[in-house]
Amino acid sequence: MKKEMLLVIVSFFLMSLTAITGVYAIEKNDSTIIISKEEADITGDGRAEHILLQGVPYQGKESFLKKIFIKVAASNGKTYTFPLESGAKAALQLRDLNHDGVKDIFTCVLTGGSGGITINSLFSLKNFVHTELHVPEPLEMESKFSDGYKAEIKLTEIGKTYLFDLKDRKNYYKKLGLYYKGKLNEPMELTVNPYSSLQPIQLENEKLGLKGLQRITGIANADTIALVESTWNYENGHWNLFSTEVRQERAQ
Repeated sequence: MKKEMLLVIVSFFLMSLTAITGVYAIEKNDSTIIISKEEADITGDGRAEHILLQGVPYQGKESFLKKIFIKVAASNGKTYTFPLESGAKAALQLRDLNHDGVKDIFTCVLTGGSGGITINSLFSLKNFVHTELHVPEPLEMESKFSDGYKAEIKLTEIGKTYLFDLKDRKNYYKKLGLYYKGKLNEPMELTVNPYSSLQPIQLENEKLGLKGLQRITGIANADTIALVESTWNYENGHWNLFSTEVRQERAQ
């Protein structure tokens, strides 16, 4: 009986060891790639840091990165890590977006979905303090289809409403049952997408800011009705809306 119990214990131990070794082998096989590298002073001490944007692709699916992160070898001898969201592509820019005289780390991760959505981050390492500055949230909007093959969008931030004539796609909408004799069969909202682009730009006040682009779509992701641009200026610790522009997209 004791020998049988001993065999059970030994077998269990060997199985556990095999499982642990297998997990370790999988982790060890994760190959980190360098997406880009930069050298710049991002702490304000006058000496350059070594900045690496790195990623770990899925095995057998190199077009998607399951881990994305930034490693900064700072001039004080320490290494700082900035984890990002996973995605298909990633890029970084070094720009002074909070106007404190020291470059910040602005990142963009493309999610890889059909909507072309980007996830953006903004970090500061001034005085060797790891700070997340965040980025402006996408504009909030109220949007809907209206009778007569029309749509309307209201920008909540500024309270302005835009009307769109959609007669150029009425046959398409009629076939799908959205309209009958110009009347909506039932109330339906448009889809307000997050940023498909958010990039640093020079504002009219000669400061650096950010410009975001959002797509407004109808019954499908390809049914783009309008593009909304918003520009933002960082001031007193938060982002302020600088200007907006709404453009209608015609049916293809």
